[in-house]
Amino acid sequence: MNEIIFFGQNQFPKLIKNEPDEITKPIQFKFENENENENENEKQIKQISSDYFSTIFLFENGKAIEYLSENDSNQNPHKIQIENIQKVTVVGNNQAILTIEGNVFAKGKDINPENPKEFINISSLIEDTNDRIIQDIIFSANSIYLLNSNQNAYGIGSNKYGQLGFGYETLEQTEKPILMMKNVSKIFSGNFSLSVFLLNSNQELFGSGNNNDGELGLGESIKETKIQKLTKITKYSKRQNN
Repeated sequence: MNEIIFFGQNQFPKLIKNEPDEITKPIQFKFENENENENENEKQIKQISSDYFSTIFLFENGKAIEYLSENDSNQNPHKIQIENIQKVTVVGNNQAILTIEGNVFAKGKDINPENPKEFINISSLIEDTNDRIIQDIIFSANSIYLLNSNQNAYGIGSNKYGQLGFGYETLEQTEKPILMMKNVSKIFSGNFSLSVFLLNSNQELFGSGNNNDGELGLGESIKETKIQKLTKITKYSKRQNN
């Protein structure tokens, strides 16, 4: 059993009982695992990822359940049939799961339009078999970014604003991961962002995607609202210790 601090829109009437739809002050509620005979350590929540349409609870034992708020008035939990999960992320109608083995399973209309409710192994779709072990996953509004063990960054999903680092006029959407950049140490993107930032091993920062309000930080000289290709923003120098 876990105690969770919660406030905001109450999307879980079965979990947070006798509370209004909008909870304005932080409250504490208990999450009860359905199998009371499990080891107590296997009931501990490792991570929660939530959006309007769904929420995923990840447990320390590598298992996860999801609550779907869309077209699910009963709020029944659904077991995710994937083992050894180390990270989950939810944005809009899209979900992605990273396993300990380095596999990434994802579902959603931007990832699998023909069957958006089915998880597919998108890391297995990477053409270079040596790049299929994934270390981290990052979500933007309609795209997923994969950082693998070789420090190569891949993107999948929407490229409407160039957020995959390729010209949106020729590649508006992809259902297979495409190589964006090599020698990447970190990827940054907000949940509902239409932009992406890649930091390489030389501490050089690149960005592409939506620049409507100058959010890529490219300065006054660049007025384009869509940056189609990854563009160098600046170079950071490591602070020297005195």
